[in-house]
Amino acid sequence: MDAKVIPLVKEEEKSKENLPQTDLTPKAIVKALDKYVIGQEKAKKAVAIALRNRWRRQRVREDLREEIMPNNIILIGPTGVGKTEIARRLAKLSQAPFIKVEASKFTEVGYVGRDVDAMVRDLMGIAVSMVRTEKSEEVEEKAKDLAEDRLLDLLLPQSPQSAPSGPEGERVKQIHRTRENLRKMLRGGGLDDRMVEIEVQRQMFPFVEILPVTGSEDLEMNLQEMFSGVLPKKKKTRKVTVKEAHRILSQEEAEKLIDMDETIAEAKKRTENSGIIFLDEIDKIVAMDSRSGPDVSRGGVQRDLLPLVEGTNVLTKHGFVKTDHILFIAAGAFHQAKPSDLIPELQGRFPIRVELKSLTKEDFQRILVEPKNALLKQYTALLETEGVSVEFTPDAVDEIAYFAFQVNEGTEDIGARRLQTIMTTLLEEILFSLPDSRRKKILINKKKVRDTLKEIVEDQDLSRYIL
Repeated sequence: MDAKVIPLVKEEEKSKENLPQTDLTPKAIVKALDKYVIGQEKAKKAVAIALRNRWRRQRVREDLREEIMPNNIILIGPTGVGKTEIARRLAKLSQAPFIKVEASKFTEVGYVGRDVDAMVRDLMGIAVSMVRTEKSEEVEEKAKDLAEDRLLDLLLPQSPQSAPSGPEGERVKQIHRTRENLRKMLRGGGLDDRMVEIEVQRQMFPFVEILPVTGSEDLEMNLQEMFSGVLPKKKKTRKVTVKEAHRILSQEEAEKLIDMDETIAEAKKRTENSGIIFLDEIDKIVAMDSRSGPDVSRGGVQRDLLPLVEGTNVLTKHGFVKTDHILFIAAGAFHQAKPSDLIPELQGRFPIRVELKSLTKEDFQRILVEPKNALLKQYTALLETEGVSVEFTPDAVDEIAYFAFQVNEGTEDIGARRLQTIMTTLLEEILFSLPDSRRKKILINKKKVRDTLKEIVEDQDLSRYIL
């Protein structure tokens, strides 16, 4: 192996994690995904093209724009090969509303459980939170200034405006000077530990008990939202430090400065035009046999899912959301079923199918060292917190990759997740002995890896329970 493994050093970021939309070319997207996902070039290309097509669609003339539908994708491959990671990194890259759901958790409408519309409601909620956070950052400085003035009013109740004028002008100047001195102390942190009393608003809700069934959280949230506009807010006095008071008051002022109607409108636009729903375990909703009775968690879910993927209006607490242009990325292992076992109408709505390959020994070697969040970098950073420097030799990396590949071949193939169990077993004694051990430098070589893992790997019955 050519790659050298050295103790973790903080890497300088040469480029931002989130690229501007104009820079999200398919090649740039694949390059960004390469930092976290090893191999699987076909899958990366497919999602990169799908994401770029969304950018292209926004620039098509309006009469044609609505006619261009997203190219939904099915990622086919065993667990641990990068299906979820590709979708998750794609969402971060595009700064789009993104939600990951498991298809097996939904049931057909009319039965106990969550209906498929819940994923769109959740996606809209995520978009609102995203836009709200962005707008909070925009008004952060102004909110802090307003909170600072409110704090000064608490610390120095008589403000210059309320002081007498004319002959008392000198007193006004004195109060103003005192207020400015307090402001300097407040900004310098000199008053952080001082206690003050502030009034915070708290929404009072009537006691409503909802039976603890799956899906009841949606009903409970909707009831609270309904009551919030009717019931008065109760003020509660809290005694907190000046530092904590400044944080609470800043949040309150930011809330006042944010236009929620504008926030919801922007969130709705993002959800409808750039939202991504990652539908995991779609193979689990394939009807495997012709059992009698309603198939509420398999075929029924497929039938309910079809309108969402085709395009429909879903009622959320923020209004109706159109799903016509939401990108659906489905994923499944398809060990027992095939994509062709899905109902034909749903198959047609997922025109792009990409098969992800099982990981080889060479893939495991690269996964250990190349990604920005590589396992070896993670464990090196963990041990550095104990003042211990650890180094993995190239032949040790080869051996770890070899054992991971062998165990996947001999038992259940869980992909890159196997490396986590291998690494935990390999470093168990070292992690347990610290910080009592006086060792400051640890070298992990091929012999150490083989001595620790060989017996477990060769005993398949044992490796099924330990690795």
